[in-house]
Amino acid sequence: MKVWIPHQAGLHLVGGLPEGVTVEVAERPDRLPSDVADVRFWVPPFLSGSDATALLRELPDLAVVQLLSAGADAWVDRMPEGVTLCDARGVHDPSTAEWVVTAILTQLRAFPAFVRAQAQRRWAFEGNVPTDELSGKRVLIVGAGSIGTAVRDRLAPFEVSFTLVARTARPEQGVHAVAELPRLLPEADVVVVLVPLTDQTRGLIDKEFLAAMPDGALLVNAARGPVARTEALVAELASGRISAALDVTDPEPLPADSPLWTMPNVLLTPHVAGSVRGLLPRAYRLVGEQVRRFAAGEPLINTVVDGY
Repeated sequence: MKVWIPHQAGLHLVGGLPEGVTVEVAERPDRLPSDVADVRFWVPPFLSGSDATALLRELPDLAVVQLLSAGADAWVDRMPEGVTLCDARGVHDPSTAEWVVTAILTQLRAFPAFVRAQAQRRWAFEGNVPTDELSGKRVLIVGAGSIGTAVRDRLAPFEVSFTLVARTARPEQGVHAVAELPRLLPEADVVVVLVPLTDQTRGLIDKEFLAAMPDGALLVNAARGPVARTEALVAELASGRISAALDVTDPEPLPADSPLWTMPNVLLTPHVAGSVRGLLPRAYRLVGEQVRRFAAGEPLINTVVDGY
């Protein structure tokens, strides 16, 4: 059988594979390495969207699609019958958690203001201190999966308190249900959103969600852009009542005329939380394990069910 992967480096990162498995590099869906026959296992390019899914119809023998992203929203409703979709759950835990911690500290300690002042060669002590601090903050993590757990573990040394929220409550683990957000949001100093994009989470961060956050709170969105309603987000942030750190926007790329670019209470990064040097080694360890499982007829891990 043939396995298509999007990176040349993946050829040696997948590790040893069973006899009869051929791995080929398909960097782009419009630049294929060989005939589509006998491609049983396909790894699409990282963060590829709906344009890449068109190739699904051209692979008659396809059995598994292994994503390199934790989110599967672009693929869930497009899978042919009989094809198993797997995500990269666990691969992005360290990098996304690091981004979240960095973003929180950057905003609370006013680093954007100091960076702007540095560009102007201005000693910006007056007007910027005292800054806020992370110690003692109440952190609400919306999305209690593997990334949410990684964020909690990395924030724990900062002497913060946590509340975790998931699609459904897990009382034995202290995890609350999304339905409890109206009660939980007013008690949070920092709200970290890490949910996958599904029909249920699209527009979760709406006018009511934002209004429930207390004055001075920080919103951190490392999920997907459409989890937030952009108009509501712009309106609330324009008031200056809360601040935000955003790695994702709707749309992406963010248009140059978006007010979010120039708001002093907004930190923007271009969907980079998972784009780190350690991505490929971690991702292809998973790919190699999945190919070996598939070749041996064993159950795959990280299968996507109901969008998760």
